[in-house]
Amino acid sequence: MTVSNEVARLDATAQAELVRTGALSPAELVDGAIERLERLNPQLNAVIHPALERARERARAADLPEGPFRGVPFLMKDIGGEEAGQPVHAGLAFAKQVGWKAKQDSYFTEKTVAAGLVSLGRTNTPELALLPTTEPAAYGPTRNPWNTGYSSGGSSGGASAAVAAGIVAAAHASDGGGSIRGPASMCGLVGLKPTRGRCSFGPGLGERWSGFSSEFVVTRSVRDTAALLDAMAGPMPGDPYFAPPPAVPFAEAAATAPGPLRIGLMQVAPRDGELAPDSLAAVRETARVLEAAGHHVEESHPPALDDVAVVQAYVTVVMCNVARALDSWGEKGGRPIEQGDVEPLTWALAERGRATTAPELLASIEFVHGFGRRLAAWWATGFDLLLTPTQASPPPKIGTLTSSEEEPLRAFFLAAPYGVYTLPFNLSGQPAVSVPSHRTAEGLPVGSQLVAPFAREDLLLGVASQLEGAVGWMDERAPLFG
Repeated sequence: MTVSNEVARLDATAQAELVRTGALSPAELVDGAIERLERLNPQLNAVIHPALERARERARAADLPEGPFRGVPFLMKDIGGEEAGQPVHAGLAFAKQVGWKAKQDSYFTEKTVAAGLVSLGRTNTPELALLPTTEPAAYGPTRNPWNTGYSSGGSSGGASAAVAAGIVAAAHASDGGGSIRGPASMCGLVGLKPTRGRCSFGPGLGERWSGFSSEFVVTRSVRDTAALLDAMAGPMPGDPYFAPPPAVPFAEAAATAPGPLRIGLMQVAPRDGELAPDSLAAVRETARVLEAAGHHVEESHPPALDDVAVVQAYVTVVMCNVARALDSWGEKGGRPIEQGDVEPLTWALAERGRATTAPELLASIEFVHGFGRRLAAWWATGFDLLLTPTQASPPPKIGTLTSSEEEPLRAFFLAAPYGVYTLPFNLSGQPAVSVPSHRTAEGLPVGSQLVAPFAREDLLLGVASQLEGAVGWMDERAPLFG
């Protein structure tokens, strides 16, 4: 086995330790990741804006920051996480055509640099992060390294495919309705959506999707997730709000086994929806492991999850944000975006957003806030965590979640099973994590989701570490790995 493949098996924490001990240099780590990227990416289409020479220069620079992940290769998602002078297209053919590049680093990017991470480029995402699959017309589909005929999820599908294939140990991701947790489930990764306001969207934005979206990473290990959250979290100048700081560092929480917890189990789909057998098997397997670890698991979930008005409120807010996004991209590109500039789904959502009145939008936001309070009331009855499937269906085949000019909303309707368990907690702002727990007959990963009260990532990390130790997912690797 080559050094590159041996390193690919290690998480980011272990790779950073190689640098600290002098076993490998940052340049050697980055060169190995570049070798894997060049070899595997043609089969995956995960990285769409490689910046390899820049990465080599940074890895060899004398002023590479002495952060906790010094020299560890990383990837940025092609929406948010702006890097000055680098392309950022958000899956839009329009942005690709005008050759848009970021004017400044985001605060999130600044924190990755301060941590010592070395970006190799940017990963594929669906247009404006709208779908749970990554198949933008502008850049083509990203494929799942467990089976390349299937989706790697969305909207952080490029990031998740790259991590699951071992190109990098961790990658930037974001989640506005399940876009960290869903791809993590489909690719067998740890995907934490942090508490609203935990990681800054500045300086370009105060929030994204009216507070629904969170920015963070996907990883293969819980300790990487925890240590990266310590590096990325915290308020920045001008943030409109921020999550309260943790009582102890997240890395310490991940390394500390929590006492027995009361965990609600949801093994039905909200609003009498369908739940695939593989998704049910995943959550039941996780429940058994949690009970074996000493936790009390009982069938219960917040009644608010069955409210039929939840999805409509979510869609109303998202549609209005899509309309604004097209206006914003038109301003960047120097002309208004027209129907032919975007995919049919994007245009249809934007048109409906433009037709929504300001009072209608505010009414939806008021509903969202009330919904969050109703969810929180269930935790207030004595539950510590909620366990659900991450998604109601296993990964779809490439080409399944598509729209056309004749049926522009088709993909949105077909996407419902992939957000039914995740999007409610984008509305409430609560932290939630997807962890690997099952594989289908086709060998595709299926995850389970744990949800905590607001600002209690510590509970999620402690329990996820217990699951990791029992399940051993770090030892499981995709066929297209390393």
